[in-house]
Amino acid sequence: MKRWFTRLAGLLLLSATLPLGAQKPQPAATPAAQSQTGSLDVASYEKRVSVKTLPNGLTVVLWRRPEAPVFSFFTMVDAGSAQDPLNETGLAHMMEHMAFKGTPDIGTKDYAAEKPALEKVEQTYAAYNAERVKRVGQDPQKLAQLKQAWQDAIKAADQYVIKNQFAEVLEAHGGVGVNAFTNYDETAYMYSLPSNQIELWAALESDRMKHPVMREFYKERNVVMEERRMRTDSKPTGRLIEQFLGTAFMANPYHRPTIGYASDLESFSATDAAEFFKRYYVPSNMVIGLVGDLDPDQVFPIIERYFGQLPAAPKPTETHTIEPAQNSVRQVTLLDPSQPFYLEGYHRPSYLAPDDVVYDAISDILSNGRTSRLYRSLVRDKQIAAYADGSTGFPGNKYAHLFIFYAVPVPGRKTEDLQKAFADEIQKLKTQDVTDDELQMFKTRTKADLIRGLASNEGLAEQLAIYQTRYGDWRELFRYLDRVDKVTKSDIRRVANQVFQDTNRTVGVIQTQTASNQPGPGAAAGKGAEQQ
Repeated sequence: MKRWFTRLAGLLLLSATLPLGAQKPQPAATPAAQSQTGSLDVASYEKRVSVKTLPNGLTVVLWRRPEAPVFSFFTMVDAGSAQDPLNETGLAHMMEHMAFKGTPDIGTKDYAAEKPALEKVEQTYAAYNAERVKRVGQDPQKLAQLKQAWQDAIKAADQYVIKNQFAEVLEAHGGVGVNAFTNYDETAYMYSLPSNQIELWAALESDRMKHPVMREFYKERNVVMEERRMRTDSKPTGRLIEQFLGTAFMANPYHRPTIGYASDLESFSATDAAEFFKRYYVPSNMVIGLVGDLDPDQVFPIIERYFGQLPAAPKPTETHTIEPAQNSVRQVTLLDPSQPFYLEGYHRPSYLAPDDVVYDAISDILSNGRTSRLYRSLVRDKQIAAYADGSTGFPGNKYAHLFIFYAVPVPGRKTEDLQKAFADEIQKLKTQDVTDDELQMFKTRTKADLIRGLASNEGLAEQLAIYQTRYGDWRELFRYLDRVDKVTKSDIRRVANQVFQDTNRTVGVIQTQTASNQPGPGAAAGKGAEQQ
């Protein structure tokens, strides 16, 4: 489970540039903490780490690092787009956009007046949307009137907004790196502050978790709709990946796009968002990682005073449909006047599978650097690809997901050439042991990544929160290396033979559209897609 971030962001960039792939920063420490054998001494770290779970269920993992008078935090909410309700795809992502809109005390000129104005926005939107979604009997004149009433209500509510005040308060007190992200598995919030601002941080963060205000919601919804147009609808790789995931997954929630479907983005409301927040943003569903010059004896009472006010609620029950076994090759072909692109994916279990680390080994041996198999074979020797990659953890890790191969052919080469080259490399994994050097390089690189990746407070806070959430114990951050050391050549051959089967494969191809392969009458020129 070395890589937590998906490669989706990198893939989406391929229409403009070659991706490096988005990866989660790797665990870190300091070389001094290593024993003479090169293993990491977890006991030495335990002395610097304090874990506290409040009565309401919120867990805080604090790593004391007094080298500089600053700290970073990472709040992980165990809810991503996989938790989007039916017909409300993109709702988890909206929480990220609403993250810094403020509270009843920040971001408003007069909340007593703003609150009823926001309620009026919801009332008028509900009336407008009810008429808008009518399939039979819609009254165009009434629809226009209702839309105008809704827009007037938005304008009335906007007069109370103080834009960007939340971020300005942070910056005025030394805050940097104010950010948030959403993926399929989680939503997270982070920034850094001077250590003497720990109480300000606790006050601000607890307040926005207890009293969220869906301020400027529909403006932000429009921003998300534009993001979708730019990143998915207007990009061939974006369209391909959305259709590829929808084809590879029929039941698993990974078949839905994080950005959301266009019709859902046009429909869900601030009221829907508030219900999502109420369900998933509960203390028992959140973990906070804190790293920096912080004394736990002083910090935990502050955290209890502020975050202890959040009302307790049970952790949401995780229910999702198990993907049925695939028993045939599936394929999506996109016709577009752009560069060709090849992608194939194989179903694999979640990060909790005993062989999770074996998939990491396969990915590393195939794709890590210029000595990797795919680079040497497809890029350097055969010269058929400008870029080639084989990666695990797509598009998420929490549930069963995909091991993917993807590449961009060089001019004069076809996607069929890439498919054959990938098949050859997969066959080698199935029939021939990897070399001693390849296996040892994987283990050495992984350990080096572990040491380098958490050199920053930000990266360490992130990993503490993630591992505490996913395993219930931050120490798994380091125990991962024990699993790495146990990977054998036979493990790699066994897993390759289990997973890389034709009937377990989904293929996605961008085929460059030319005069000779123009779609026939009735097909959308440049937008054609086939599923086989």
